[in-house]
Amino acid sequence: MNSAEIVCERVSLGYETGTVAEGLDFTVHRGDYLCILGENGSGKSTLVKALLGLHPAKGGSITRYATGIGYLPQQTVVQKDFPASVREIVRSGCLGKCGFRPFYTKAERDRAEQNMERLGIIGLARRCYRELSGGQQQRVLLARALCAADSMLLLDEPVTGLDPKAQIDLYELIAKLNRDGVTIIMVSHDVHAAVRYASHILHIGGQTQRFFGTAAEYRESETGRAFLAAGGAEHE
Repeated sequence: MNSAEIVCERVSLGYETGTVAEGLDFTVHRGDYLCILGENGSGKSTLVKALLGLHPAKGGSITRYATGIGYLPQQTVVQKDFPASVREIVRSGCLGKCGFRPFYTKAERDRAEQNMERLGIIGLARRCYRELSGGQQQRVLLARALCAADSMLLLDEPVTGLDPKAQIDLYELIAKLNRDGVTIIMVSHDVHAAVRYASHILHIGGQTQRFFGTAAEYRESETGRAFLAAGGAEHE
């Protein structure tokens, strides 16, 4: 049996203005591909931040056994126009391992090159990031996240703003990383892609956990059937 990397027990999330989700109970094992689905304001992005330790849970417990988690947040307009080379951005994923060193080690530089090769962007290494297409930019940010990761990636709506072909290309790339042993946790609004690619689904709605289980079980659940029929229209 795969070992647990994240365990959430009776977790509640919220802000000073109130609770956005509660009663979250689920476990992510090494090699899982978990998609987090839910309606507007259900707390999906807040949950990702809590899993990273960037936002405290209001109640319950989140136990992280995984180390070196790579994070790909939703991209902002400012980030899309960042005036740095692809190689510089990918290498910056190693900053968390640098401590107070003002330089990258050879191993860190090699790690960046390997991840650019892995994601098919080594030929873009000298290009300016802001000159790239949306799909290319997301590959760069994925390579950066992989430099920070040991075994897990947390992705928040990674295909938002991409054209349909670029979306499929990115989904396929993420699925390949998962097959290669990287644990994936992804917030998504695309329920059909979620049940196609993910091994497990967590569905949050109405401030409660509506479903957690395998993608196959989700297809047969009342929540899954309703959401699939609606096309996931009630997304953030």
